[in-house]
Amino acid sequence: MTVIRQMTYQPADRRAAAVETLTFDHLRALNDGGTQRADFHVIAVVDAGPGSVTVDFLRHPLRELSAVWIPPAAVHRWDDIARVAGHVVLFVPTAPVTHATRELVASPDLAAHWNIPDADWPFVDAARNHLLLEASAPPGDLSTELPEILLSALIARLRPPHGGARSAHPVFQLFRSSVEAHFRQHHDAGYYARTLGYAARTLSRAVQQATGRTAKAYIVDRIILEAKRLLAHDRLTSAACAGTLGFPDASNFSMFFQKATGLRPGAWQATVACE
Repeated sequence: MTVIRQMTYQPADRRAAAVETLTFDHLRALNDGGTQRADFHVIAVVDAGPGSVTVDFLRHPLRELSAVWIPPAAVHRWDDIARVAGHVVLFVPTAPVTHATRELVASPDLAAHWNIPDADWPFVDAARNHLLLEASAPPGDLSTELPEILLSALIARLRPPHGGARSAHPVFQLFRSSVEAHFRQHHDAGYYARTLGYAARTLSRAVQQATGRTAKAYIVDRIILEAKRLLAHDRLTSAACAGTLGFPDASNFSMFFQKATGLRPGAWQATVACE
């Protein structure tokens, strides 16, 4: 069983588990107002609000009958949860047990926040409550499979929408997975076309259809997102970011970042620190 580690917020009654739960009351007690960057997924089911959470530098409202999905490595901050009621589920990427839910959690473009339709809420609520019930069982009575099975049911009932891609184009899916694996070393669309065995035009068309962006723009956006995460949460310097993200030097990285955001890395980092 994989153990969830490096939690800034975590259940007080801790035991080795791939799935753990806590209430917003518990989260409020643990939350220090700072940014988090975990190696596990965080799902919040919100019964009542209002409140807000920031995920990868975009603020989202927390309101009645809504949900939040924070994937591993995303920089996030619970901004205002004083009046939020509901539950938070923490789980490692391998916890879901069905093929469909494993594919879903592996997707890098799930929406960070969405409203749960009224018709779906009874099913979401029932799936959540069943998971909470099993998670509260005494350690000796806890089946190692039940929480993962019930987590999969909850994910299926939540039906998180995709935030970026509008298509399940197989060429785009291959491109997206390859970018996730190699964007730190390879910044040019030509590398991915050659690696995947497609003509550059075919690849570009697939990415355009799925995201509305060119393949090059998609890669740039992914690099910039990671750069922002490193600058904001890890507080890396431009030189350290350049090395981590495969740029020859700090100057080259700085020009790349400024072209994409309008600010040099240090200036952008300062604006985030002031928030």
